Amino acid sequence: MASKTLKVGLVQQACSSDRALSVAASEAGVRDAAARGAQLVMLQELHTSLYFCQHESTDLFDLAEPIPGPSTEWLGRLAKELGIVLVGSLFERRAPGLYHNTAVVMERDGSLAGKYRKMHIPDDPGYYEKFYFTPGDLGFEPIPTSVGRLGLLVCWDQWYPEAARLMALAGADLLLYPTAIGNNPEDPEDERERQREAWVTIQRAHAVANGLPVVVANRIGFEPDPTGQTPGQRFWGTSFVAGPQGEFLARASTDQPEVLVVDVDLARSENVRRWWPFLRDRRIDSYGDLTRRFRDR
Repeated sequence: MASKTLKVGLVQQACSSDRALSVAASEAGVRDAAARGAQLVMLQELHTSLYFCQHESTDLFDLAEPIPGPSTEWLGRLAKELGIVLVGSLFERRAPGLYHNTAVVMERDGSLAGKYRKMHIPDDPGYYEKFYFTPGDLGFEPIPTSVGRLGLLVCWDQWYPEAARLMALAGADLLLYPTAIGNNPEDPEDERERQREAWVTIQRAHAVANGLPVVVANRIGFEPDPTGQTPGQRFWGTSFVAGPQGEFLARASTDQPEVLVVDVDLARSENVRRWWPFLRDRRIDSYGDLTRRFRDR
């Protein structure tokens, strides 16, 4: 098949307690990617602030904003000025007492193409997201844009093969994962490396299993726990783009701000799925138990 090349950019950055500084870093990265020809640019999860979910505080709900709101207005202006499709991430205030972790897609004309509300919400030491975020209710629906159908998922969603598969079955052209993930800096180095490699491996596996490119943007830097109850989080970067056989097309470092721009051949998914027809050979008549929490004996 003839190639259908999409130039994809992603921004890996450190964040600050000063929103203006975080926004400036995001915008500089987006402008860099667009100047290098990117047609689609993705920012990392919750890129306008520190990762505030390390502890629980009702005061932090003040960080949330409506959609449309300040972030979508800024992202929309930027997308229109640069003529790109732009993926951002924000803390959505849907109603008093109702909040989501939401990714937004701005079209090249600055309009809101769609949004995705994070479906899987973690609750672990240093990641107290269930306190802040209501699970998404928009399902696993790709967002149609001028550059393709975007299978947008967020961070903890990236561990679940069901989420990637449902996006693929709904016609996504590629999978995108805005992310904020790291580890406990007091863990042994070998354990921290196993965690990071597992994170890379599971997402490459989604590319292979679904015959789709995968785009991942993660933050970098150490962010302390303001309460001092935990050692804080060291975010491990490692943003990357993988092709439909899991092959690396681009990789970022673990600790430096970077802007990756890479050509992704969307037509290649068709050939890969012809060689490896996983969708054809699925035994959908035998998968009913997947809707159960566990198969108790």
